[in-house]
Amino acid sequence: MILERLKELARKGVLRRLDWQFARWVGRISGDESEPVLLAAALVSLRVAEGDVCVDLAQYAGKPLFGDPSGEDGAVSAPPLDPWIQALSRSPAVSTPPDMASTGHSSLVTHHSLTPLVLDGTRLYLARYRAFEEDLARRLLELAEGWTDVDPARLRPHLDRLFPAPSSPDEVDWQRAAAAVAALKRLCIISGGPGTGKTHTVTAILALLHALQPDRPPRIALAAPTGKAAVRITESIQKAAGSLQPDALPGKELTRAAVTLHRLIGIREGRSIPRHNPENPLHVDVLVIDEASMIDLPLMARTVAALPSHARLILLGDKDQLASVEAGSVFADLCGRGRTPAYSELWRWKMEEAAGIRLPFDFHGPPPHASPLDDCTVFLQKSYRFDAQSGIGRLAAAVRTGSDVASVLEPDPPDHKLPSEGVRMRNVPASRVPLEVRERALDHHRRLLDSGHIHRALERMDSFRILCALREGPAGVKAVNAAVEEALGVGGAGDRGRPRHYKGRPVLITQNDYQVQLFNGDVGLIWPDPDDEGRLCAWFRLADGSLRKVRPLRLPPHETAFAMTVHKAQGSEFQRVLFILPEDDSPVLTRELVYTAVTRAKESVEIWGSEQILRLAASRATARTSGLYDRLFARASGS
Repeated sequence: MILERLKELARKGVLRRLDWQFARWVGRISGDESEPVLLAAALVSLRVAEGDVCVDLAQYAGKPLFGDPSGEDGAVSAPPLDPWIQALSRSPAVSTPPDMASTGHSSLVTHHSLTPLVLDGTRLYLARYRAFEEDLARRLLELAEGWTDVDPARLRPHLDRLFPAPSSPDEVDWQRAAAAVAALKRLCIISGGPGTGKTHTVTAILALLHALQPDRPPRIALAAPTGKAAVRITESIQKAAGSLQPDALPGKELTRAAVTLHRLIGIREGRSIPRHNPENPLHVDVLVIDEASMIDLPLMARTVAALPSHARLILLGDKDQLASVEAGSVFADLCGRGRTPAYSELWRWKMEEAAGIRLPFDFHGPPPHASPLDDCTVFLQKSYRFDAQSGIGRLAAAVRTGSDVASVLEPDPPDHKLPSEGVRMRNVPASRVPLEVRERALDHHRRLLDSGHIHRALERMDSFRILCALREGPAGVKAVNAAVEEALGVGGAGDRGRPRHYKGRPVLITQNDYQVQLFNGDVGLIWPDPDDEGRLCAWFRLADGSLRKVRPLRLPPHETAFAMTVHKAQGSEFQRVLFILPEDDSPVLTRELVYTAVTRAKESVEIWGSEQILRLAASRATARTSGLYDRLFARASGS
């Protein structure tokens, strides 16, 4: 019986227990316990947990699904494609899009569906993920269609003040173009690598939008997926505002603090519907979201659904970074998955009229059927932080394009010291990582303990970070953190007389706590409280620059963070980064992971591992299955 086989696979760790339970539940509520249906249910449950939004049955049909084909019990294989689709189409556990459309069961407010599974062509979805995808695509296309009533001629003097002329008349100022798009469209998607001026651009955009409505300034909200990212965008905008011309500044509106998306839309523990939703939209005219590549499909769909119909949405991110931890690669899909925007003739005319921008002749023109998102998307291409020939700049470019990354790396010096600038690689065997890493971490920790004030300590904490590709194994986060705490004589959950909480312990929150207002990914530091006889507290920097202190006993689930995974480091920046690769290949090692690790550093990167593993990782691009790209760009591909 297939359920017993799935249960056994879950016991062996091939499937999660949740996947087997979901398949059993689907069979129970639908009355259909046929093998094709239960296999599909377990598969889609597993793949969503791995980051896919849906399953393309054509990729799995007729192939081994679970288990080892050469093992004693063999593998569980999928049926051929046509019989599989026929079985699912007949099953009461599965709906098809026409069924959903006729009954209106794709609403994000209710999440109701007649069935737990939805079959759309060869794509099989969990019903609510199909609703998220369909609703998000529809709302984004509505935002992208048409133009605002802003007269392009009115923009020119404001843009001239905010953006000086480029050094070369043939150079396209994409920051200027992005500002014009943000004024002329209700959707603006800005992607750029580190140092390409995303923050300067969005700061100028906010000033521009204020200048266009001096009598009724727009209500602006700034948000980011994590608390750390919210702090960064707030600090960066405040700093960038100081570089604008004095008469361009709209006052306090530019210095408002960003919030997390969870807080913005009012996601509440135990409730599936946020406080702000289509029935109770946000009170904003402009929503700016930073680090958009970190946002998963459900969160992006809920956020866009909470916008009032008149509002502008501005998304900032780096399409080449890691996708969200949860399901989807939303920002990469919005950016066209490497496709060059096909700007319309009207876009070109408005850019020339409003911003004096004329695209070069060799720039891709519009195909017969372009997506409305094309005219909303701008890629910032010039880095102001890294020279094109700088170590980090060259390494990031090599990773992004799949070039030979090893040729960019500098040789390791005899003293093995961490470089003050540039990039370097050391072939440190994984078995020696826990021992070798102590020197790096202890040197940094000593400087941190000498900081004096908590503000200075938090700054020093972020000057250096160890990033690992994996959590487990000798080169993983757990082993590295344990090695550092062993050297310090602390940690270890308080065993052997060691203190669990100690001065200078970096902590990473691993679970949202809505009461304490700390969220997964927030990083703080254990430090004495001078106002409470030096008792230890966990200190977190908020977006407005203030500090929040929390007693260690009140902290939500957390872990030590001398080292953290690259995923957890998204939205953060450090002066120097030590990036540790495992000894063996892993599906986790991708081009996006290496790129994200390298671009967390402002000054220097040292990579520990073999050139072979680095090359393998840099050559493997992430591919997540969803239908969002097709929904947004179907006309562009002629389908």
